[in-house]
Amino acid sequence: MHFEQFYLGCLAHASYLLVSGEEAVVVDPQRDVEIYLEAAKRHGATIRHVFETHLHADFVSGHNELALRTGAKIYIGPISGATVPHVAVHDGFELQVGTLRIKVLETPGHTPESICLLVTDEEKSSQPWAVLTGDTLFVGDVGRPDLSKAFSAPVLAGMLFDSLHKQLLALPDDVIIYPGHGAGSLCGRNLGTARSSTIRIERLTNYALQIKTRDEFICQLTTNLPPRPDYFPQDAQINRTGAPALSDLPKLTAIKAEDLKQILRQGGVAIDVRTADEFAAAHVPGSINIPLSGQFASWAGTLVDLNARPVLIADAPEQLEEARTRLARIGLDLERGFLEDGVQGWASAGFELEDFEQIQVRDLNARLQSEVTRVLDVRRTAEWRAGHIGAAIHHPLDGFKAKLPDLDRNETVFVMCKGGYRSSIACSLLQRGGLKSVINVIGGFDAWSKAGLPILAEDMVAA
Repeated sequence: MHFEQFYLGCLAHASYLLVSGEEAVVVDPQRDVEIYLEAAKRHGATIRHVFETHLHADFVSGHNELALRTGAKIYIGPISGATVPHVAVHDGFELQVGTLRIKVLETPGHTPESICLLVTDEEKSSQPWAVLTGDTLFVGDVGRPDLSKAFSAPVLAGMLFDSLHKQLLALPDDVIIYPGHGAGSLCGRNLGTARSSTIRIERLTNYALQIKTRDEFICQLTTNLPPRPDYFPQDAQINRTGAPALSDLPKLTAIKAEDLKQILRQGGVAIDVRTADEFAAAHVPGSINIPLSGQFASWAGTLVDLNARPVLIADAPEQLEEARTRLARIGLDLERGFLEDGVQGWASAGFELEDFEQIQVRDLNARLQSEVTRVLDVRRTAEWRAGHIGAAIHHPLDGFKAKLPDLDRNETVFVMCKGGYRSSIACSLLQRGGLKSVINVIGGFDAWSKAGLPILAEDMVAA
């Protein structure tokens, strides 16, 4: 048997390919499916089966395109409401592919139709080797229970408790778990960075599995949930019906600087995909910086309206294509296009550029010692509570779309996150919102901690 994990850092998404003999199985595929077709071909196999552990809300799946191109069957858990041609699989369903045996475990909780896949390589042992847990069980966390229209978060949290204890924790300790997401995913609260674990390790270290009672589990799982991005329901519906192929999307078109200026005047959106340093040095006024170097698609979907039809700003055609592919992975299929000749095209048209200052952490610390300084921390709540600067106020970036921080437009605001990626996004949004002086903290809280500067760890200070 051949087993392969594909990890898509932009979405913190893990998908899987399993091959035995001349048949291949794909689990939770991303929208651009060539990687699976090429991998199967390298191993002399054809993709015949595609499993979805649930109807994903945080990305658009490639299950429909894979089925159309290979003739593969799609398998989805019960009560999904999926209209894409598929086989509805229930607890105990087994698929035999060569020496590979895949058994379905019904594990509702993250979503009502969630399943996990217990994998046995009969060439090596009659005992299960691994379990693909989708968004039911992560490394260090479990799936959020608030993504269903049909079931309330407390009801799903109760289902999740039962699924974890009756299905997954009943497995042997040495069974390896391969989850559907890693650190940074919006499908949980505080996922670990490891790409796999074991039942034993999670039993001992996963906070959610330490909770003894069902009622307490429900309480903890439904308290302080991060905001749910607006694109989640859209993606779940796309996956329910099956997405069109990426190759069917029209080509991006160039937009002149004069036209972009008019679009921005009318409240339109432009996303600058360059690095934080490049954006800080010079950018189109009113544009939003979401660098390709990080979780670009997730943050675009979180912060930009679904119907915004944003204009892309980049330095090279390769950046534009990459940005478009990443946005398509979450169902944001662009219609407007890109700024012709990028930032240089804007300047050549005679329009002014904006910038903002950046500061090192030791220089920020010196400012804090000598004057009253406004520091805004835009990390998530769990990060903030684990440690933050005493003088900072807290307003997570994922809450900016609902409401920008309540700040005086004329004061200077120093913005920090973990490493500088989210803070650059926040600076661009604050500038777009009318703040006159924003300063990005280079290296963020990681650099602050590494420099040995003072840290507090306490309950959140509200912005």
